[in-house]
Amino acid sequence: MTGLWGTLLFSLLIALPATALAALVGVPLAYFMARRQFTGKSLVEALVIIPLVLPPTVVGYVLIMMFGRRSLLGEPIANLTRDLATYFDPQSDYAGYGLLFTPEGGVLAAAVVAMPLLYLPAKAAFASIEREMEDIAKLNGASGWQTFWLVSLPIASRGVASGLVLGFARALGEFGATVMVMGLMPSRPMTLPVLVYSYWEQGTPSAAIGPVLLLSGIALLLAILFNRLPRG
Repeated sequence: MTGLWGTLLFSLLIALPATALAALVGVPLAYFMARRQFTGKSLVEALVIIPLVLPPTVVGYVLIMMFGRRSLLGEPIANLTRDLATYFDPQSDYAGYGLLFTPEGGVLAAAVVAMPLLYLPAKAAFASIEREMEDIAKLNGASGWQTFWLVSLPIASRGVASGLVLGFARALGEFGATVMVMGLMPSRPMTLPVLVYSYWEQGTPSAAIGPVLLLSGIALLLAILFNRLPRG
């Protein structure tokens, strides 16, 4: 049982930061997309929501190609951390840092997969706000940032909350992208979905009953919470 609860804790340590990361990017983006028209908007929105329809393993593959140590993004990150470590602490474990096969990579993978489920309700909530309310705030001297924080976000809070619940549920239950980016190593901590697969792969499906029931119970509670959130 201790192992099960430890796995739950590790799953939360992946899902909670992933949800926060998705919100940090997705909520302002949802507001921007609900309020602006520009060339290529459909393409940008398609890129945001495409993880919703892509197989998670494909999302994981794309992240590996983007953040591998010799990739377009991964190599500069590794070089930067190596240079910083050389300057500040040559013995640092982060010298030549890479996202692959780390919990941080799992957070990124879960955030990418959770993003569409957070973004879509948030965008719908922002789009439903009457422009006159924001215009009044601006006429009274509020900046665009102040208008967002003090007017738009509070009004859209129910839609944003719905997106947060859905995004967290998706991040907690994510398997395909997470296992590709983090790797499946018995000696390292696993998330609950990965633990279920690990038990099945080892030929001990009965051992997976605990994490299956725990995940199902959490999913049920989140579904109830989502349904009880006020609409409109």
